[in-house]
Amino acid sequence: MVVHVNAETPGDERGALLAFLDAERGGIRRALLGLTAEQAGTTPSASELSLSGLLKHVAEVEEGWISRAQGVDPAVRRTEANWDECFRLIEGESVESVLAYWGRVADRTEQFIRSLPTLDATFALPDEPWFPKEDVSMRWVLLRLITEMSRHSGHADIIRESLDGKTAFELVALERGESWG
Repeated sequence: MVVHVNAETPGDERGALLAFLDAERGGIRRALLGLTAEQAGTTPSASELSLSGLLKHVAEVEEGWISRAQGVDPAVRRTEANWDECFRLIEGESVESVLAYWGRVADRTEQFIRSLPTLDATFALPDEPWFPKEDVSMRWVLLRLITEMSRHSGHADIIRESLDGKTAFELVALERGESWG
């Protein structure tokens, strides 16, 4: 279970970064509230993105970055032949199972980041044209994850509003069991 850290704790850079990461994760999770599996798999905009596909993507991306930071080859490998599977649920996967998987990934991220003596420790990235050539810090990977979650949280907002008109604020109220408007 991810610990929700107060981002205002003075001097707790790790806690602040983890809290921002968890806040962005929450936007994606909330976008799925009250939807059927069919609705979650719908692509209502010009793109091919669905909420269930975004969910799977962000869970796998987070696991990939934390695995790299730990010096472990990421468990999920995509090739050109199956890249689209990163953005859609396949046989045996459900929104619930991917949410549970992402919960485990989030716990692993929290434990790993909390175990580090410093966020200044570095690791090398694969030799790909889209990655920096120099080693990056653990701080960098947290910022990278926050950026990734923020981007896709915005996508999730648009998709959800396109499905049933519910906005992020309405979903926060729904999550809290409060009425909106």
